[in-house]
Amino acid sequence: MTNAFRSTMTAVALIAGAVGLSAGSVNAEDMPGKGTTIKMAQATWDTGWFQAAIYKQMFEALGYAVEGPTTLDAPIFYQSVAQGDVDLWVNGWFPLHDTYKETFDGSASIVGAVAKGGALQGYLVDKAAVEEFGIKTLDDFKRPEVMKAFDRNGDGKADLVACPPGWGCEVTITEHMKNYDLGDAINPIKAGYSASMADAIAAYKGGEHILFYTWTPNWTVNELKLGEDVMWIEVPEKDGVETPAAAEGIKACVEDPCRMGFVANDIVPVVNNAFLEKNPAVATLLKDVKIPLADIFAQNAAMNAGDDKVDAQAAEWVKKNQAAVDGWLAAARAAAK
Repeated sequence: MTNAFRSTMTAVALIAGAVGLSAGSVNAEDMPGKGTTIKMAQATWDTGWFQAAIYKQMFEALGYAVEGPTTLDAPIFYQSVAQGDVDLWVNGWFPLHDTYKETFDGSASIVGAVAKGGALQGYLVDKAAVEEFGIKTLDDFKRPEVMKAFDRNGDGKADLVACPPGWGCEVTITEHMKNYDLGDAINPIKAGYSASMADAIAAYKGGEHILFYTWTPNWTVNELKLGEDVMWIEVPEKDGVETPAAAEGIKACVEDPCRMGFVANDIVPVVNNAFLEKNPAVATLLKDVKIPLADIFAQNAAMNAGDDKVDAQAAEWVKKNQAAVDGWLAAARAAAK
């Protein structure tokens, strides 16, 4: 694909056609990125691959060749984008990824937002356990009867599906375990997230109780319905421990407002500054594009159900949102003139 992009306008036309451009409309002004390769990354969490595929197709419609996306952990990406080893990704989560700002400050920038706010994170417990044990916060897992009920590996602690090392959520969960003195009560499982969640869901369907971290949009809350199967629980209040402000109106939380322990995040592109300065078309596109959280959620659910054709799903999304896409591409072309 990349060689074809570089070698012939015919190939450019075919790829542009995939995002709604006719072959007859392809000319130099339509292709401000012709001759430039974008070194693109994507996150290790597969719930972000759909967004990456959508942006990649739009970059290609502008004439760019796209290398990747290369799948990277957050720490590696932020170091790489600062050094110029990769140009961008659209999987930044802020403020969750604020811990990496020192790494890329002055060398890369947040540009636009894939989805502004509404990306929630927190801890969920099966509803039956909430009702049986009166679970409200993580502190309830210090109770012997609760620890026993959630101990699926026999180590005497409640099992928590947490995050793999290198994920921003892993850092926050570790802080919660320390700040709330939960080390003797909860066992955070840090293996591959999808496999760990699949195991937990199977356990739940087998009648066991489960505790897990998740974020939205995510396939987990399609498999386990909020308010029916699972409930958000809170982090405790403790002197000397600062927590994000409680969020109001959170569906299926044990309390309203709900102290989730995490703030709602923006999903954003992060781009190398030197690349950004040379590519005003990309800068404009990133500022303009928006993908509804509901659409990301729907794709994540389909992917979890076995439809792993992410590029095809992205192309279908572009087709359904053709008017908006055409407007974004037109603005990007105008910015490059």
